[in-house]
Amino acid sequence: MLKEFKAFIMRGNVLDMAVGVIIGAAFTAVITSLTKNLINPLIGLFLRSSSLTKLSATVFGARFAYGQFINDVLNFLIVAFIVFLLVRAANKLMPKKAAAPTGPTQEELLTEIRDLLAKQAPK
Repeated sequence: MLKEFKAFIMRGNVLDMAVGVIIGAAFTAVITSLTKNLINPLIGLFLRSSSLTKLSATVFGARFAYGQFINDVLNFLIVAFIVFLLVRAANKLMPKKAAAPTGPTQEELLTEIRDLLAKQAPK
């Protein structure tokens, strides 16, 4: 069982996925910092609030922190856009797959077999 586990872990897909998760977590931290420290203060200039995350509304005693929601949506949109750009660039860099050569049709193969059998038949 240990050998199977080692073989599973050493497969390329698992290692690639682990690297992707680690880089993704670090990338998300950078985007969160970008949003929190650069974008939110710029938006705050227009909203007259020091931080977007502090925006909230109280309705019947319930507090709705819509600023945090807007912050999370901004983080998501930035990450999604950058991932889109990365995938787009990777698709341009990767070679295009050539179309698989087409072989003879079933009818052509059957005709060829029939002709070969006709040649082998005793006269």
